[in-house]
Amino acid sequence: MDNKLKIGWCEKDITPDKPVSLRGQFYKRVSEYVQSPITVTVLAVENGAEQLIIGSCDLCSISYDVMEAVRKKLESKCEGLDLSKIILGATHIHTGPNFDLKPEEGFYGLQVASRYLPDHLKPFAETYTEDMMTPYEYGVFLVDQIAEAISEAWNSRKPGGYAPGFARATVGHCRRTTYKDGTAKMYGRTDVENFLSLEGGNDSGIELIYVFDQQEQLTGIVINAACPSQIVEHMNIISSDYWGEVKKMLRNHFGENLFVLPQCSSAGDQSPRDLVRRYKNFHEANFNALDGLTEIGKRISIAVEEEYDLAKDNIMFDSVLNHKVETFDFPTRRVTEAEYLEAKQNFEEYVASRPSKRYAAGEISSLHGYAGIMQRFETQDEVNTYSAEIHVARLGKLAFASNPFELFLDYGLQIKALSKADQTFIIQLANDSGCYLPTEKAEKSGHYSAMVASGKTGHEGGAILVNKTLELMNNMFT
Repeated sequence: MDNKLKIGWCEKDITPDKPVSLRGQFYKRVSEYVQSPITVTVLAVENGAEQLIIGSCDLCSISYDVMEAVRKKLESKCEGLDLSKIILGATHIHTGPNFDLKPEEGFYGLQVASRYLPDHLKPFAETYTEDMMTPYEYGVFLVDQIAEAISEAWNSRKPGGYAPGFARATVGHCRRTTYKDGTAKMYGRTDVENFLSLEGGNDSGIELIYVFDQQEQLTGIVINAACPSQIVEHMNIISSDYWGEVKKMLRNHFGENLFVLPQCSSAGDQSPRDLVRRYKNFHEANFNALDGLTEIGKRISIAVEEEYDLAKDNIMFDSVLNHKVETFDFPTRRVTEAEYLEAKQNFEEYVASRPSKRYAAGEISSLHGYAGIMQRFETQDEVNTYSAEIHVARLGKLAFASNPFELFLDYGLQIKALSKADQTFIIQLANDSGCYLPTEKAEKSGHYSAMVASGKTGHEGGAILVNKTLELMNNMFT
């Protein structure tokens, strides 16, 4: 069988040209300026028999509505393209626009809490000035740009090859702190008497694919790291966070036409911040500020540049290519009646103690956990599963596995450890936003990212994801 590869690239700017409301925090933020552009980057690979289209957006997440709209827009525009074979992930920034494909205005804050408040306490509807781009306007623009990027990548395919690579760089750290009383807290303090440990580990491995044209000239690099891009997550700016620095540094080294496709691996409990040393090492960059972007950019780009010198001698121009797409049904994480009644009482007591005219974001966030339990109890018998599109692919000795979750690291490590592939690229927050998928130990310790309100499924769903992904993946290597 002829397994000669054809490869196409495209990058499109998805930076809004007006101020926007920003996604990723509990409170209203409006962008004040563009610190670095945000983009969608697409790599299209096919060998005649099979195809693999991988995209990456500098966004907080991808919604199923956006995926549906992109596929609809691409109908009849890309001859031979199987629209089901598109994997579109997010780098998980908190400095990108809110987007929606419904024109109705919403509320700031988390709506699971707002729905249980009396009208006089609900936050005001989100409003926009004439100089702002609404989430609906941005959503329409986003769909157009993503569709154009996929179309151009597919239609520009030419003979090419790839070389796998692996490097190490310290980027992510566990962001959940556990205490001696059995509790945990995301971004919890470690300089307290009750501190026990960080709940999980980290993954310093950087999975790489260097892509070449027929003349063995480097055209682009896929970079997969287990860490969200959230150094400047609290700022009122448009920024691709540390990936913007990675792109800039690699293009300075390899040339301005280089494509860089960043991927966020399993990192639901990860962050660029070292919670143990954050107050003590004054010689390190500030990972809450712009110099933190430069530091992480250096770590990744140096590792990628060094590995290139080894990888470039092992270019493959033909390759086995398999790609399976399945829908997995994940069980809804359930709550008991006792948990519901306790949450309802706590919610009502909180409201009674703060009879203010309108609740601010901080009050809404405080009620988020209670409201999530209440909502889940009321709906769990009617909506008892969450269905998600899962991709598993093989390219030579490499494997790819997508999921829609903010997937806790342990699940990704399980898949990597038991995969028959030489390297496995986990792509989280792909093709939908399934929220957090915590481990069982995290569920027991609680707090944001592990509470019922933070996700659609729990550790039972994590086991299903791992086992079914491995079954599909490893069957490709038998």
